[in-house]
Amino acid sequence: MEWRDDEEQAAFRSEVARFIEANLPPLYRQEADDADAGAGSVMQWQADRKSDAAARREAAEAWRQAVVERGWVAAAWPKEYGGAGLTAMEQFIFNEEMAKASAPMVTGPNAVWMLGPTLIVHGTDEQKQRILPDILSGRKVWAQGYSEPGAGSDLAALQTKADRDGDEYVINGQKIWTSGAHNADAIFVLARTDREAPKHRGISFLMVENIQTPGLTVRPLVNMAWGHEFNETFFENVRTPASNLVGEENRGWYVAMTLLDFERSGVAGSVNHQKQLQELIGEAKGEPRAVQAKTQAVRNAIADAATGAEVAHNFTLRIASMQARGLVPNYEASMAKVFAGEIALGNTRLHLFGLYSNLWDPEDPRTPMQGKAPRGVLHCTAGGGTAEIQRNVIATRGLGLPRG
Repeated sequence: MEWRDDEEQAAFRSEVARFIEANLPPLYRQEADDADAGAGSVMQWQADRKSDAAARREAAEAWRQAVVERGWVAAAWPKEYGGAGLTAMEQFIFNEEMAKASAPMVTGPNAVWMLGPTLIVHGTDEQKQRILPDILSGRKVWAQGYSEPGAGSDLAALQTKADRDGDEYVINGQKIWTSGAHNADAIFVLARTDREAPKHRGISFLMVENIQTPGLTVRPLVNMAWGHEFNETFFENVRTPASNLVGEENRGWYVAMTLLDFERSGVAGSVNHQKQLQELIGEAKGEPRAVQAKTQAVRNAIADAATGAEVAHNFTLRIASMQARGLVPNYEASMAKVFAGEIALGNTRLHLFGLYSNLWDPEDPRTPMQGKAPRGVLHCTAGGGTAEIQRNVIATRGLGLPRG
């Protein structure tokens, strides 16, 4: 593993940093300076382009135009499909610099990291010509219709069905935890097309190109931190052309599991940990309501968090180095994800402010740091998901333990 950039990588890092400095709209720059909770979120740009606030819409459009013109919407896609064809280390550097600047992702992860690469591998020429340009232009945002009330970790237990009717499929069922669906233009869905087949078979991968198709309803799920990121999505006789089937009918599970992840290192999360740590140290030194700052317990917790943030960063470097050598990170990516999810920066911040952490109204002058501490902890609780699947990957593929 190499900790330092070589000459070409250093030049590319400078190029990305200059681009961000020259083009990131002032609104995003200000939010990054203020360490705003939403700045740089993978879903932030999607929300801003449809915001009621003109300033947010203008910032989103200006940033879209800049990233599209530079050809970095899908920077890791092969050049023949409109991407920049970055190497694994260039992709790592690009993502790291974007995360440092809290620069939001144009189009969003569902299209750039999931649907686009899946179409590149499994899509027809017609699908590629029709779908990929709208992703590359930032004109169409996609939602992912995978999880269901009874099919989360065991995704193959899904019950949403799709029946062939002439030149169309008719979809009926419910999806849940559909991130960003309220700001999306389209959705791709896993649906059962053969209900007699074993659960990992009989599933098909379908695209619905208009999320406002009759019968398709998006209902918000507001989490305990008052954030609206997730949704329930209902399908009642939703029709989509048969030409929107990706891959073979009843073989959608294998399409959905396509491992063409161009970004598996978790570098954005690693950089975010580093930024949060520096903010936490600044609060401990300069915020008068940090009443527990000098207690040994909090000092030890900050030291532990600093160690954890550094280890998490080294995990990302390890994964990027593996990719650069043509290896596919497997249990290594799961290790990074589990470890990063257990760095207790949020809890440490809560302890730092003592009883002041019960205040989270940003308009209340008594609230420290605009209530970011309690909101951050609740946000992680609401949206973190389970680590058990990742631990199973580590156990079976990393340690070679037998399945129970």
